[in-house]
Amino acid sequence: MTGPPIRAAGGVLWRHASDDDVTVEVAVIHRPRYDDWSLPKGKLASGESELEAAVREVLEETGFHVRVGRPLGVTRYTKASVNGARPKVVRWWAMQAEGGAFSPTREVDELFWMAPDEAALRLTRATDVEVLDRFAAVAGPTRTVLVVRHATAGSRAAWRGDDRLRPLDECGVAQADELVRILSRFEIGRIVSADLRRCTETVALLAEAFGLEIDLAPIVSEAGYPGHEDEAMALVRELGDAEHDAVVCSQGEVIPDLVRRLATTDGLPFDGPIRAPKGSTWALSLDLDGRLVSVEHFAAPRPDPGCDDLE
Repeated sequence: MTGPPIRAAGGVLWRHASDDDVTVEVAVIHRPRYDDWSLPKGKLASGESELEAAVREVLEETGFHVRVGRPLGVTRYTKASVNGARPKVVRWWAMQAEGGAFSPTREVDELFWMAPDEAALRLTRATDVEVLDRFAAVAGPTRTVLVVRHATAGSRAAWRGDDRLRPLDECGVAQADELVRILSRFEIGRIVSADLRRCTETVALLAEAFGLEIDLAPIVSEAGYPGHEDEAMALVRELGDAEHDAVVCSQGEVIPDLVRRLATTDGLPFDGPIRAPKGSTWALSLDLDGRLVSVEHFAAPRPDPGCDDLE
């Protein structure tokens, strides 16, 4: 019998080898229940996003807090049980260990730090090796620039004042609150926003949570972007560093073109349309030289069933 897919998430937990800023080690865990060697992962809890589940599972299975890095895609396989076989879908991220320590538990009794090529030989499941290969394909650390479209702000046609001063509506305020929970999984060190009230309000709570000021950048607004596309790309490329990620809050007519230009310029294959519903986020992973190496999309939070006008 085949039921609905089991949704799970996990990470390639890594650290610099000793004091070497070039060589990395990855964590491989042993699960006595299955007597296998695995990358840390686990099923989503009710109401939990994939990213939240990945961070939680890595912490629970390894004892390490992490800095979320670039996405490593999805693996699929069939999970057998006494109730029949079900497909299992696991979403992965690279995760740098930032603090903590491993303690054996009933679920995970051993953890070894190994070079990626050694870890590939130790892992039991071929799909875990596939994820590790994706991790090893990009040399060196990355940083993430989170490009957020502002949250919902009512109707532009119905607003009677200066459109630059149009505030978030009730759903938009709730979305902004949810974005703090989602984006705080990253190590945000700078927040940049288009010079519109609805954009700055979208990231105001996030800025407060991280103790940051919001830097205004007219070139990522719909009015300022045309004719300044190269400047906007240069801004994205310079944000963040080896220890910090960044946020850019922009508008729906800017984000798809900006993401597409960056991907095309850097030769990153990209299939399908690029959409930016209100409150959604494009996570751009760049190497330390500013080259785009991967892209993923986080859906807009829907804090209330009535908050459906996200386009």
